Amino acid sequence: MGPVDYLVVEFPGNRMTGEGFPILVDLVDRGIIRILDLVFIHKASDGAVTVLNVADFDGDGQLDLAVFDGASSGLLDDDDIAEAGGVIQANSSAGVVIYENLWAVPFIGALRRGGAELVASGRIPSADLVAALQATDAG
Repeated sequence: MGPVDYLVVEFPGNRMTGEGFPILVDLVDRGIIRILDLVFIHKASDGAVTVLNVADFDGDGQLDLAVFDGASSGLLDDDDIAEAGGVIQANSSAGVVIYENLWAVPFIGALRRGGAELVASGRIPSADLVAALQATDAG
């Protein structure tokens, strides 16, 4: 199995255009990632968080994410949904996706066959990356 990551993507004011959905489907179709869980949530003005059904987010009359309908590995639970709701603003929605990085499976397999073990992994926040690149450019 490849490394598993998650994303919480906020849609301020519930503005979902659907523009990213074809790209997500393409990543799956090309075998780069596998969607393990995909949930959409809404945070009301009073702070209540509810789960939304996969639907026609861009208003074109078609289910945009029908291909992911029912994607549920059991990794995402009510506590995770509440935590995701805690990081988004009121009157906003968010997509919560847990995905496996399939691109890494052959690489990790080769390393393990050679006796290596993955002992740490992490993610550099994009704001930190931009700041580091700007500091390098300034120097």
